[in-house]
Amino acid sequence: MNKFLPFSRPSIDEVTIAAVAETLRSGWITSGPKVQEFERQLSEYFGGRPVRTFNSGTCTMEIALRIAGLGHGDEVITTPISWVATANVILEVGAIPVFADVDPVTRNIDLDKVEAAITPCTKAIIPVYLAGKPVDMDRLYKIAARHKLRVVEDAAQAIGATWQGKPIGSFGDFVSFSFQANKNITTSEGGCLVLNNAEEAALAEKYRLQGVTRSGYDGIEVDVLGGKFNMTDIAATIGLGQFAQLNVITAQRRKLARHYFATLGKDFEAQTGAQLPPTDFENTNWHLFQVVLPERITRADFMARMKDKNIGIGYHYAPIHLFKLYRALGFKEGMFPIAERVGRQIVSLPMFAAMCESDVERTCAAMCEVLKN
Repeated sequence: MNKFLPFSRPSIDEVTIAAVAETLRSGWITSGPKVQEFERQLSEYFGGRPVRTFNSGTCTMEIALRIAGLGHGDEVITTPISWVATANVILEVGAIPVFADVDPVTRNIDLDKVEAAITPCTKAIIPVYLAGKPVDMDRLYKIAARHKLRVVEDAAQAIGATWQGKPIGSFGDFVSFSFQANKNITTSEGGCLVLNNAEEAALAEKYRLQGVTRSGYDGIEVDVLGGKFNMTDIAATIGLGQFAQLNVITAQRRKLARHYFATLGKDFEAQTGAQLPPTDFENTNWHLFQVVLPERITRADFMARMKDKNIGIGYHYAPIHLFKLYRALGFKEGMFPIAERVGRQIVSLPMFAAMCESDVERTCAAMCEVLKN
C-alpha cells in the first residue's frame, strides 16, 4: 500500500534546523535579536509598515480589536466559516459577534451580506481569507470607509497572497497572520500583526507583555491590561528560515493547485456533483485546496474512505454559529444557509510544498473513485 499522505506537513530545511540549534546554544531563547530581525524582515516585505510578532495568530486579532477600542456593546461582523478563534476574540474583548453568510463560490464572507448587517452599533469587520484567497479588497475598504469601520483582516492563511499585485498586509488596516504548523510558512506556533503607525505598534508591545512599559534599568509602568503573548527567539529563528523560502513555497503551491485542476479535468464537477475552488492563480496562495462534497455522501464517510486509501483529508471549517457556545447567544440552524451547507460538506485535500505531482494524481484518483462509488 502507498505511504500515508497527510493533508499538510511543514517543510523545515537543515539550514533552519542548524540555525535553531545555534539559537539554543546562544543562551538567548526568549524574545531577543531573532524576534527583532524577523519583525524587520516582515516589515520590509509589507512595505515598511510596523509589524509585531506574537505567540499565536489568535491573540493578534484580539490585540488589534483592543487597540481599535472595541468593547462592550460594539458589534463586529465576521464570517461563520473560519476557525472558531475568529469569533472568540470578539467575545474576549466584550464585543458582540455578528455573522454574515458566505459567497457560494469563494466561500469567503459575502460583502453584500456585510453591508446588510451593519447597524449603528457596528464598529469593525473581520474578513477571513479562506484557503489564502482574499476577498474583494477594494470593495471591503470602500464599505469600511463609508461606515467608518475598522478592519481586522484575518489573513491567518494568506501569507504570500496578493491583491492587484500587492502583498496582503502591505496595505489596509490591521492585518493578522498565523505561523501555526500547517500554515504556508511556520514558526511552529506564532503569528504577526501588521499595524498602521508607531503608536499602535507601541501599544501592541504593551498588550503582548503584561502591559509593561520599561524606562531605564529599574523603571517600569503598567497602564493597560496586557497578557503574555510574546514570540520566542527559537520560533523566530524557524520563521526566518521559512520566510526566506516564501516565494518558492508559494510558487510550488500554485503549481500543485494547477495540477489538481488539470488532473481532475473540466468535467469533474458535472460528473461528481462536487464543487472545486475558484481558479484564482493571481491572488491566492493556495494554503488549502478545498472541495465541497455533494450531499449524497457525508464528509465523515468520505474522510474515512480516503483514509482507507492512506490519504489524509482536512476539515476546514464547521460553521461557528452552530457551536454550543454560540447557540447560547441565540444563533441556530437556518440563519446562514450557504455557510451551513459549505460547513457540512467542505474538505481540504493534501496540499503542502513537499508534495509532488504524483501525490496530486493519487489523491485525485482516490477521490474520484470514492465519489463515483
